[in-house]
Amino acid sequence: MNKDIVIIGGGAAGIFAALAAKQSHPELSVVVLEKTAVLLSKVKVSGGGRCNVTHSCFDPQLLVKNYPRGEKELLGPFHRFQPRDTIEWFESRSVKLKTESDGRMFPITDTSSTIIECLLSEARKLGVEILLRQRVEKIDSGFTVHLKDQPPLNCNHLILASGSSPEGYAFAVSLGHTIVPPVPSLFTFNVPTSPLKELSGISVDLATVEVGPFAQTGPLLITHFGFSGPAILKLSAWGARFLHEKNYRTPFSINWIPNHSQEEVFQKLLLLKEQFPQKALFALNPFYFPKNLWKALLPFDKTLANVSKKELQELAQKLHADTYQMEGKTTHKEEFVTCGGVSLKEVDFKTLQSKICPGLYFAGEILNIDGVTGGFNFQNAWTTGYIAGMSV
Repeated sequence: MNKDIVIIGGGAAGIFAALAAKQSHPELSVVVLEKTAVLLSKVKVSGGGRCNVTHSCFDPQLLVKNYPRGEKELLGPFHRFQPRDTIEWFESRSVKLKTESDGRMFPITDTSSTIIECLLSEARKLGVEILLRQRVEKIDSGFTVHLKDQPPLNCNHLILASGSSPEGYAFAVSLGHTIVPPVPSLFTFNVPTSPLKELSGISVDLATVEVGPFAQTGPLLITHFGFSGPAILKLSAWGARFLHEKNYRTPFSINWIPNHSQEEVFQKLLLLKEQFPQKALFALNPFYFPKNLWKALLPFDKTLANVSKKELQELAQKLHADTYQMEGKTTHKEEFVTCGGVSLKEVDFKTLQSKICPGLYFAGEILNIDGVTGGFNFQNAWTTGYIAGMSV
């Protein structure tokens, strides 16, 4: 059977590539092959089932700063299709998005099914053929796609949008590409020895977390297994390879008061000792911590008159570099992101076409591109899918 364009993968990037291809070339036959029985599975679970569609960052120069891998390569593509274009695309199809205080954007319905229905309705309208439970066994260099228990498909153009699936990587390798070994990104830190585990659910608005040469500042959440929150998730993305090499067992430190130097913290504690010698530091809580956290961080429970300068100096040091031991990771909800994939040097980012195999295109997470949490990974899928589809 002959098709003009075959797309492997029925996720966000694959479906969006199909829509872009069919919209720009309505005369071409476009078929999407999905190995499972479900389309857009990551869209369904993203953002706790609400679908974090994109992020309200409209300057490509700033937008690319949210991609530990792909920053340089995505600059050009984001000048062609960025979050503003994503918003317009959905709104022109009667799906309005809203922006939350942290910049994340969701459908106003607060349900991912709104996004899924919009994409699939558009696919039906444009005449995109979607085949489920299609097991691709191999792809010949002339783009003959061999399917299990089905006749092979011949196509002129092939788009690989198979996410982090090992089969997708294998197809890319068989067509001459190099795979940067995949490792997890966007995960939380397991700290079994943490004395703060009993405070699960408590968060601080701002903390700096450091591991090896990497540091990230942002909200931090204490969990029953260790630590989570934006600061940890961003750190796991930027430090993905470093943490993998350490087998997710390494010391890290938390600066609980990143807006003040260690010396400023010490001087403030000294001043309190002079002003309120009969009070306990716990009662004063000068840095406005949640009370139970402040109590847990204090190494003493006595009046300031009985606290030595050395003890205050040690406390200032602890608040600035509180050390913990990471002993593993936990996937952040159902949102699993991979660092690694098709080497970016082998792809032309003007078209998303392979530099090695003409007629082969890539979209989404199969590329060695990943973003931090907040809608950036979906924006990569929309942008690369759009450009690959338009370029075919």
